[in-house]
Amino acid sequence: MLLTSMNLPKGLATFGRDSLLPHFKRAFGSGNANKTGAGIGNVQSQMLPSTYTDSTRKDEDGQPLTPVWNLLKAPRTATIIPAPMTFGQPFTGVDLGPSSMIEEGLPSQLSQLGWRIENTPEVDFATEGREAPGARNSEIVGGGAFKIAELVRTNAGEGKFPLTLGGDHSISIGTLAGMLSNYPDLGVIWVDAHADLNTPEISGSGNMHGMPVGLCTEGMMKDEDLRNIPGLSWLAEKPYKNRLKPSNLVYVGLRDVDLPERATIKRLGIKYYSMYDIDRLGIGRVMEGAFQHLTESNPSRPIHLSYDIDAIDPASAPATGTAVRGGLTYREAHYVAERTANSGNLVGADIVELNPSLSDDKGVAETTQMGLAVVRSFMGESII
Repeated sequence: MLLTSMNLPKGLATFGRDSLLPHFKRAFGSGNANKTGAGIGNVQSQMLPSTYTDSTRKDEDGQPLTPVWNLLKAPRTATIIPAPMTFGQPFTGVDLGPSSMIEEGLPSQLSQLGWRIENTPEVDFATEGREAPGARNSEIVGGGAFKIAELVRTNAGEGKFPLTLGGDHSISIGTLAGMLSNYPDLGVIWVDAHADLNTPEISGSGNMHGMPVGLCTEGMMKDEDLRNIPGLSWLAEKPYKNRLKPSNLVYVGLRDVDLPERATIKRLGIKYYSMYDIDRLGIGRVMEGAFQHLTESNPSRPIHLSYDIDAIDPASAPATGTAVRGGLTYREAHYVAERTANSGNLVGADIVELNPSLSDDKGVAETTQMGLAVVRSFMGESII
């Protein structure tokens, strides 16, 4: 697939994906993620796994268990699913997000945190297809999401941790469907500047990266309507008919919400914490409230984390397609991930919308390192 000159860094005209490699070399140097700090300074991480334990749970030797992964099967295994989808939104380059994170050492970093790593090949997406009114490239996006759902469903069903790397946020149509097929009572923490609660009927743009929550949530789309959208009929069939309960969803970091989405959040009673709420309450109280909401009726509820890099303020993560000022600070972004890991309920995650073509070398390096650091935080990296 060719990238167009639109939105590429100065000096890059029309290139294939491999032609951006010199851009990454300038941004990252040797490719060792530890040599480039995120943000100001040259910050290095020792990548130490969490020592947080729960004295009420013991292993076979009578030692306190680390509750972070108690819903996964041993040995603790993460399956990395690179999903370079770009057709859910208009910017080229977001398909480079997965490879940039992997090339900068994500598998080895997670291995240092005690994970067994299984790597899958990049999901292969079509480049042509039909679409429906209000759903641009629906057959490409929907067909790709089905492939992702199959991978996620298989790995989650084996007790592994599916870690899906976007690509744009339309990949979460697949991650949500795959997780819900295994965990019907799934809780979801959606960390994003945007609600992504649109459907083809109410979307102003038709861009499907703004629809994953809308397509997968109870009370939003009828099965017959899904069957009429090219690429999405599979969502109306088993094993992907389970829908996310609105009461099992919490938004964190909202600051750019469409008018129809606002009305839907209120209609469905979805729990949300906007940037106003984070400013008012502080990120600690926000995350305690989020987990109280999700686990009060079911303390063992499995949780999926969907983390859009644009939730973070562009000062720390500029290389993304829908950047909005006033986002999470560097530490707030990490705390969201750390608290989610320490809940003991996390069973899967995706990170999306890193676009290395939308910033200069410094911005690409900072955003990629920020993404890697956030992933390490929700995968168990700990200060103590």
